This record gives sequence, C-alpha cells and structure tokens, in this order.
Amino acid sequence: MHHPGPPRFLATGERTELAPRDPDPDAAYAWRVADAPPDSEATVGDDPVTAFTPDVPGRYLIGLDAPDGDHLLTVRAFPASYEGVDVAGGSGTAIRDRDAGDVDATADYAAQGQHEGVGRPRVRVDASVVFDDADERSERAGEAVFAAAPSPNPESSLDADDLAVTFVVDDRDVADAVAAGRTNPRDALRVSEDGRELRVPLDAVPDRLRVHAVAVARDPGEDPRVSVADAAAVERAGGRSAIEEAAGQEAVRVPDTPEFETVRLNEPPAWTRDASVYEVFVRTFADADEGEAFDAIAERIPRIAALGVDTLWLTPVLGHDGKPHGYNIVDFFDTADDLGDREDFEALVETAHDHGMRVLFDFVANHTARDHEWFQDAYRNPDSPFRDRYEWQESGEPGTYFDWELIANLDHSNLDVRRFLLDVIDEWAPLVDGFRCDMAWAVPDSFWRELRDRVKDIDREFLLMDETIPYIPGFHEGMFDVHFDATLYFQLRQVGRGAEPAASVLDAVDQRAEIGFPDHAEFLQYIENHDETRYRVECGDAAAAAAGAAIMTLPGVPMVYAGQEIGQRGRRDAIAWDHAREEVRDRYERLLETRREHPALGPDAELSRVGYHVASGDLTEQPIVASGDVHPDDVVAFRRHDGEEDLVVVLNFAPADASVAVDLDHGERDLVTGEECLVEDGEGTERIRVDEVAVVPIREE
Repeated sequence: MHHPGPPRFLATGERTELAPRDPDPDAAYAWRVADAPPDSEATVGDDPVTAFTPDVPGRYLIGLDAPDGDHLLTVRAFPASYEGVDVAGGSGTAIRDRDAGDVDATADYAAQGQHEGVGRPRVRVDASVVFDDADERSERAGEAVFAAAPSPNPESSLDADDLAVTFVVDDRDVADAVAAGRTNPRDALRVSEDGRELRVPLDAVPDRLRVHAVAVARDPGEDPRVSVADAAAVERAGGRSAIEEAAGQEAVRVPDTPEFETVRLNEPPAWTRDASVYEVFVRTFADADEGEAFDAIAERIPRIAALGVDTLWLTPVLGHDGKPHGYNIVDFFDTADDLGDREDFEALVETAHDHGMRVLFDFVANHTARDHEWFQDAYRNPDSPFRDRYEWQESGEPGTYFDWELIANLDHSNLDVRRFLLDVIDEWAPLVDGFRCDMAWAVPDSFWRELRDRVKDIDREFLLMDETIPYIPGFHEGMFDVHFDATLYFQLRQVGRGAEPAASVLDAVDQRAEIGFPDHAEFLQYIENHDETRYRVECGDAAAAAAGAAIMTLPGVPMVYAGQEIGQRGRRDAIAWDHAREEVRDRYERLLETRREHPALGPDAELSRVGYHVASGDLTEQPIVASGDVHPDDVVAFRRHDGEEDLVVVLNFAPADASVAVDLDHGERDLVTGEECLVEDGEGTERIRVDEVAVVPIREE
C-alpha cells in the first residue's frame, strides 16, 4: 500500500515528514488535512513527500490520495512545552538540519537540554486474546486486549498511577476491517476506566490489528511530557502451527474457532538478548589479494566463532569509489571488485551461518559517492534528470556533512530516490540477518519506519541497528531495535583517561531511561570501532582490559572490533594476526563465555548500585587507604540480577590490583577466572581482589 504508515505522536510545532510508501515515481499523490481541532490552521504541502506541523493540541487526520485509493493517517499532537527537553530527540530533524560546517554540533546536540526539568515517561504495550466463556472460543465471545503499562521517568516524583495513556488504533487496520465488511474497530473499542486497557471484539479484528500508545506525565510545576510510543498487534494466525509442521501433521481446526497470535512491534528480535557482535573492517581484516577478501574472511570465521561472538557486522561490501572504508558507494546492487563477487559474498554469509553466526549488512541510505553515475551527470548538467535526486548548496556544491567532500547527500523527498533505496533493501535483506544503518540521524524518520515494516513483515527476527550519535529515544518508535551507545563509549574513554571516576559509567547507563528510552530498547556497547582510536592507545592496557570487561557485564549488546581481542594498535591497519597477544584473546574468550553462561549479565537483567570501599592491593596498610597505582575513582562495583541469579561485578581501571570491600554477602570465587578472589585485609575485612574485573555470586539471604 501507499499508506504513509503508523500514527504519529508529536508536539505542537514539531514537524514530521509525510511520504507515500512503496512509491511509483510516475504516479500522482495529493495530501490534505482531512480533520483537525477547531482552532487549527495547519496545512500540508503539494509535493508527494511533504511535511506537516500541528499548531494546536488534539487529533488530526491527514489524507493521502494515491493510485491505490484514499488513505488516512492519525496525528496526535500534545502541548509543545513537553518536548522542550527533547524535540530533536523525538526525531532526527534538528540534528539533520544543523550547520553542515559545524563539526562540534553533534557534541552540542548531545548535551542540549538533557536534564532540563523532568524527562519523558515510558510505556510498554502488550496484547492478548481473551474469551468470555472458556467453552465458547468464537469471535462473538472473544476480545483483543491491549494493555499499557506506563512508568514515570526515574527522576520524576510521580507514580505509575499518576500517568495517563493515549491509545491510537492503526489507520491501516481500520481501513482493512471496513474493507472486509467488519465493524470499524474504533467504533467497537472500549477503554477501561483507568485508561490502561483497550478492548476490541474479535469480529472487528481484521487480519492484523495494531494499537499504539503513549504515556503522558504531568509532574507538579512541570510541563506535560509524552513517552516514546510503543505498539502491539493481534494477528490472525494462518497455516499450520510450528508444532504441527515439526510433526508433519495436517492442521485440524474446530469450525468458527479463531486462532490468533500476538506481537510486540517494537521489541528487538529475541536472539539479540544473547547477542555479541564482532565488527570486521572488510578491507584490512584479512591479508588477501584483489578480489579475494570475502574468501579470506570466510577462512577466519571458525576463529571468530571460537572467540564466542555470534553476530558479524561487515563494513560496506558494495561497489565504491576506491576509498578503503567503502562508505562512498557507486554501485548499490553489486559487491566491490576488490572484495570479490556476489557469489563469494553469499558464500561468506553461508559460512558464517554454518558456524552459528548471524551477519549484519552495513546499509548506507544518506548519500552516494560523487563518483556515482547519477551525481556525475547531475554535477555537470543543471538540467540532468538526476539533479533533483541530490541536495544542493547555494554554492553549487552538493549537500554533505562535516568535511566529507567525496559524498553527496541524497534528497529523500524525491520519489525516485525512495524507490531506489527500497529496491536496494529488497536486493540485500533476504541474504543477511540485519542492517547496521549508517548515519541513521541523517535520513528522515518516515523512511526508517517504512524500512522496518518492510523487512519485519517478512522476517520479525531481522535486526535493525542505528548509528545515531548521540542516541535518540524516538528512534525506538517503530524504527530501530538496537542503538549505538556513544554515551557509554565516551564515558568509558573519560574513565580510561582519568578524567571521570569509574562509577560514572553507571550514570551513563542510567541516562538511557532518563532521556526516555523504554526498558525494551537495547544498546550496542563498544570501546572502539573503525572510526575511533584504539582504546589501549589512548588509555593504556590496564584501562582497556577493564573497559572491555565493562561492555560484557553492563546491560547491553557487547561488540568487539576486529583486532581488539589481540591487542591491535592500528585503527584500520591490517590486523597483526602473527603478533597477537594471546593473553588478551584469552581474556575476551573468558568474558564472553561468562556472559553467555550467566544471563544475569545480559541486557534483560537488572542493574543496581552497591556500597563498596576501595583499597590498594597492599593488604598490610593500616588503616586501609588507596595509594600507589590504585585510586578509589579507578574502581566501580555494581550488582546484576535476573530473578534467578544475583551477581556483584567489580571493575578496576588501575594498572595494579585493587582490593574492594562490597556491602553484600558474596561468594569467594570469580566466575571469569574460576579462581578464588576473596582476601582479608589487616583488619580482617573480607575484600574482593580484582585485576581488571571480578564477577562474584551473591549469597542468598
């Protein structure tokens, strides 16, 4: 369908882009404001891709006249003041519109308004199907139930009971229900007295019914704040069940008995809960002749898998302009000659799959290389048919960011560009397990929402990971599953430099919820990548060991950049496999194994602070004080627990052992090394002796 997608939740004065989906560049599309609050004067433009900005709070209906019929999109607008802390965070608009020459703008954006007043609340929506009579499981006796669980911002004085919830039924499913001769779900729905539950009779449910919701908080003396939206769906199950398929049985159904399944639409794929990522900079990872890199990488897959990682992120593999990073693409539909042909790439992916590894494709949607045939024609000829596929500056140069002179920004308001990028998605998504989306902040939200629906309708377990620095909470609203955590990355660097105490890494993790990310959002945790100096070069070996342990023990998806596990010093240099520091690799193998074997270290487990006292490794000191090569700020201790297991983690960024007394009754053995780590100081106080990390079980009370 050309329908523009899910409902939008905006602040008054906040702009959103409207675009027909799956567009035909030769077709005609017309937008209108079909309904609006009485005092509104908001309008839409005349172009196929346009913008809408609500001017007063309330409910709007935006109409799209398209070749496949008329479509309606609901926009719920809330008072503008709530977005004062995070207008840009609701979308990528502000960061995309910043001065392209201001290289410090990203850092400024990261800091702006993060702690002005109380931040956004959060919400979780779950779906279920219930029947009034257990003996009568028919449509007339059943309901689809959507339950919203709002939670206040961690810095709020409110309780969950103080929050309001706003539900919106997806316009696409309303249209489908009416077209199928069913009752309009909006006419049939009921909302509970407390506003937490929405019910729809099953006979008003089409093949799929999606419901979206936000939480609204009104802290005393504060402007109202609105959460990132969450969504769930009830779908009519078709075909045979997985159990029946496995048993080779034919499905047997009772007449008039509906079968449904429920889906949380913004939940990351289940496999990411245990995932660990390994980034490969494809052109220097393996010593390979021209055109043989894919084969050489495939040969190293067994060694990568043996490290304990299970997801392979490959930097761009497509035809490029000769720059080694590969992000300046000239051919979006074929692999780069210097790496190998498409068959070689597919063989690499198959080898990874054979070793239990998933593969992430680096998807570039913001720009092409200047060497791309479109740009070459457009740059020479102002009347080129490709001219309006790019952004242009007044100087006559293409739009770009920072000092990136070899790329040209695509104009995503052009339907030919949209069609082209969707075709690129269709070309590569079936071959891989997910996309790492380059420069996600620079591409309109409407495109990412369409990408998500497009791939998730085929494979719900397809992963979408954004590179958005700093991270944007709104990007978990129908766009991405996993977000680059540049906040934690930066804080780990600060700790390694001695500029911030080790305990500040916990503040970085807390910030995820404070700025509005829902609890089900997941984060990529890293200490280096192909864009950054190696951590050990900047901060030293001791801090690098602790930082590597931090990303394995804090809640998130850890990533190892190729070479990190052997002590590589060069950022994009050829990997010095013959000079590997095996003790570093052994340490990463132990950390990854510990994380795998103890779900309490995973992203779903709780993180909490504990009381602790730090001393140097010299246990004869009287009184015990930190001295020498260990300072109390070099160490942090915290608790991880998942309901079945309770652990204390101690990280030591100092170049010498530390002894740490923790205010918990804990065991004596470090789960990472398998060795005893409990010692007593001169006063008889039990302490955990820690080099870079210790993970110790907490005894039950």
